[in-house]
Amino acid sequence: MFEKLVESIDKYKKPLAFGIARVDLGQLNHDKVLQATYPVINWNENFGSAAVFIRSLIETGVEVDFEDSEFVAPVTKEFVDTALNYFGEELVAEAVGDKHKNIQVLKVLKDIFDEEEYDNYRICFIFEDTNPKSVESVYLKLYALSQRKVPLRSINLNGAFGVLHNCAWVGNVPIELDYLRANEIELKLKDAYPEVEYVDKFPRFLSHVIPDDNIRILDSSKVRFGAQLAPGTTVMPGASYINFNAGTEGPVMVEGRISSSAVVKEGADVGGGASILGVLSGTNGNPITIGRNTLLGANSVTGIPLGDGCIVDAGIAVLEGTKIWISEDEFEKIKEVNPEWNAEYKEYFKGLELAGLNGIHYRFDTTKGKMVAFRSRREVKLNEELH
Repeated sequence: MFEKLVESIDKYKKPLAFGIARVDLGQLNHDKVLQATYPVINWNENFGSAAVFIRSLIETGVEVDFEDSEFVAPVTKEFVDTALNYFGEELVAEAVGDKHKNIQVLKVLKDIFDEEEYDNYRICFIFEDTNPKSVESVYLKLYALSQRKVPLRSINLNGAFGVLHNCAWVGNVPIELDYLRANEIELKLKDAYPEVEYVDKFPRFLSHVIPDDNIRILDSSKVRFGAQLAPGTTVMPGASYINFNAGTEGPVMVEGRISSSAVVKEGADVGGGASILGVLSGTNGNPITIGRNTLLGANSVTGIPLGDGCIVDAGIAVLEGTKIWISEDEFEKIKEVNPEWNAEYKEYFKGLELAGLNGIHYRFDTTKGKMVAFRSRREVKLNEELH
């Protein structure tokens, strides 16, 4: 069916990603898209459904631009009816549960449009992974990250902040700040001023994503949409936080901050108030990975990548320029577990020179008055009953 539908479409190109979204429009500026909610996203998959959608758009008078990196169009009743007709009665009848979810989207939209015509549904195609240009494409990429359809740090989000709008959020609903300013007197005098929970360009992870059964998020404000959480991850309240395009690759205890572009591997423990610096906060633009079974002590700061089985003691900062003393004996022990490290011995190393090495314990030695490093004598093991 795919080949038949596209054979006569001029300049047809398979989309990298696509989906149909309900969009929240500005209360004051109705042409402004504040948020896009996708029940189903497709990333490098389901090209037959993409062909049906594109053919249906063309037949309902929409000119699809395949030469641009992305394309967004309104979803109409005519489009929905045309697409369902292409899929056919048999597939439409089968579309329940986990089967044919793109058709399920159309079936729900048909019921909605049979009652009333709406203008807040969009279909978005991404043809190339370039800087996003629309709110719809930014959200499609954020969904791909949070639903683990793409690895962290693998897709282009450059310019996303400039595309999204800063909104007042009331639950899952974004409100234009200009609308609140324009109607402040009336809203307050009529006791209709909303209870604003936060102001941001990004919604919260749990506003858009249903997590795996063994993921725990004890405070919804601690995880931004676009973060990626692997099964077994626990995010405690307090000083924890996970930014967009950052997250975990396995069971991890998170009681500290995972900044944008930081990745934490399985078995690690980000202690209370610990901070992993992001690409905008002191790493010279180098994204940080925290290795397996590594412990970041409470209130520590990490500004370099860490390998497996490392420990950063509570309250210390390990940064690229930090001078770290290593004894000759410990240097040899560290080299044993890092055979590809070609360094020559010297008393002091900068943090950047130790980046990514396995099995190092970082500590501030109060008797020597300096930062020291030595071969870690243990690896962190998380309590499996808690993950």
